Amino acid sequence: MFDLSAVQSAIREAGFDGWLLYDFRGLNVLAQRVAGVGPKLSRRWFYFVPATGEPKKLVHAIEPSSLDHLPGANKTVYRKWQDLEAGVGALVSGAKRVAMEYSERNANPYIGRVDAGTIELVKSFGCAIAASGDLIQQFEAVWDDDQEKSHFEAAKLCREAYDVAFNFIASEIKAKGGVLETAVQARIMKHFADNGMTTYSPPIVGVGPHSGDPHFDTAPETDVPIQRGSWVLIDLWAKMNRPRSVYADYTRTAYVGETVPEQYTKIFNIVAAARDAGIKKVKDTFASGKPLLGWEVDNATRAVIESAGYGEFYTHRTGHNIGQEVHGNGAHIDGLETREDRRIIPRTCFSIEPGIYLPEFGVRSEVDVYIDKDGKVHVTGGEPQTEVHRILV
Repeated sequence: MFDLSAVQSAIREAGFDGWLLYDFRGLNVLAQRVAGVGPKLSRRWFYFVPATGEPKKLVHAIEPSSLDHLPGANKTVYRKWQDLEAGVGALVSGAKRVAMEYSERNANPYIGRVDAGTIELVKSFGCAIAASGDLIQQFEAVWDDDQEKSHFEAAKLCREAYDVAFNFIASEIKAKGGVLETAVQARIMKHFADNGMTTYSPPIVGVGPHSGDPHFDTAPETDVPIQRGSWVLIDLWAKMNRPRSVYADYTRTAYVGETVPEQYTKIFNIVAAARDAGIKKVKDTFASGKPLLGWEVDNATRAVIESAGYGEFYTHRTGHNIGQEVHGNGAHIDGLETREDRRIIPRTCFSIEPGIYLPEFGVRSEVDVYIDKDGKVHVTGGEPQTEVHRILV
C-alpha cells in the first residue's frame, strides 16, 4: 500500500521538491516496488510525488489505468512522443530539485536505474536531479513485521544447514573416503527444499584453491573431492518460499581433521577479527545515536585486514544489503567498490563478510546484521564462528 503521507514526509526531510518515479518494461524495479506497479507494462509511465500537494501521473493510452491505484486524480494520457515529453515537463513544472533512481557518475549502480536519456529530458525542464537512494531504502529496503519474522526463520534453518552439510561430509568420508563438492551442494539444497525454503542460486562449496575464489561456481566441470586434510568453505543463502520473504546469507569454513594447521588458523583469526570490528562499529554507533554510513562499516572492517598485511587479498566490499533479493536495494557495506554514502537505517539488514583469498585457500566469515525498529543491533544466524570448525572422521 502506497503511503502518500509517509512518502511526502520523507521527500521533505531529504530536501527534495519531489520524487519522480519512472519505468519502462521493468528496467526500474525500485520504482515498480515503491509504486506497486508490475513489470508487465509495455509503455513508459511516470508518477511525480511533490513534497506537498497532489501527485501527478503520466501514462500511455494503451495502459491508461496502470497507475489508478495510486493517490492523485491528476492524470495525463499520452499517445505521441511529443505529448510524452510535454507531459514530463508538466509533471515537474516548478520543481527545482527532484529525486530519481539516479547515481552521479554511476557511483552506485544499485540505485542508478533510470537511463541517461530520461535524465536529460527531465533536466531540460530546469530540474536538478539527485539520487533517491535514502528514499528507496525507506520504502523498498525496510522490512515489515512479516519480513522480519521470515528472516529469523530462514536464519535458523540456514544455520542448521551447516550442521547438515558438515555431518554429511563426515559420514561420506567415513563410508567412501571422500565426497564431491557438488554432492554437498545437493545435500544443502535438499535441506532447503525439505524446510520450505527457496534460493535464486545453489550454495558455494569450495575446497582448497576453490575457496580462494570469492564467487567460485560449484559445478560438475570443476568438481573435486573433500577428503581428510581438506579445507572447506561453504557460502549459502536462502529464504522462506512465500511471497515477500527475505533472505538470510552466511559463510563458514571447516577443516577435515583433528588438528587445524596453523596456516588456516592464522588467516581465519584475522578475518574473524575484521568481522567483529565491523559488528562493533555498528553496535557502538547505534548505541551513540549517531548516523552510520555504509562505507564507515567497510572501513572499520577492512582496517583490520590491511593492518595485518593482507589488504591486497581482500578483493571485495565488506557486505551488501539483504532483502527480497540476497543482494538487496538498501545501503551496502562498501567503501571499496563504491563509496556507499547511504545511511544504515532501522529495519534493514546487511551482511558483514570480510575475506582473505590466497592462491592455496581462502577464508570468509559472513554474518547478517539486522537493525530493528528500536535501533537494536541483531547478529543473526546463531553465534558468529569463533574458530575453524573441525570435521572429525
